[in-house]
Amino acid sequence: MKLGRLNHIGVATPSIEASIALYRDVLGATKIHAPFDLPAQGVKVCFVDTPNTQIELIEPLGEASPIHGFLAKNPAGGQHHVCYEVPDIHAAKAWFEAKGTKVLGEPRIGAHGTLIFFVHPKDMGGVLTEIMETPKGH
Repeated sequence: MKLGRLNHIGVATPSIEASIALYRDVLGATKIHAPFDLPAQGVKVCFVDTPNTQIELIEPLGEASPIHGFLAKNPAGGQHHVCYEVPDIHAAKAWFEAKGTKVLGEPRIGAHGTLIFFVHPKDMGGVLTEIMETPKGH
């Protein structure tokens, strides 16, 4: 398996609108995409472009959202995960499993419209890690 570029850093937030204001008004972000719901993952998502990656703002869609538990422990929000690109999601999943890491579920479509999966933080130095197939055309 070949690890690709850092695609984004996921930041959980109780309010995407408040986080947009922070990134725009305090940090000077000029390219903020429109927020959208991702019901299959139980979240609302908004991407903020930076010169070398993206920030993925993630707000829960209700109490069943996987982000809800994170925000219960971190009410102000915070860094939730990092996401790396790989050329072949299925080869990457097999590689991680062969290394004995805990892959959280099967590959599924993520916020960028490409296949993703997560690797448990206990196997990744305490960091929840998203693995994403490199979007076509990149």
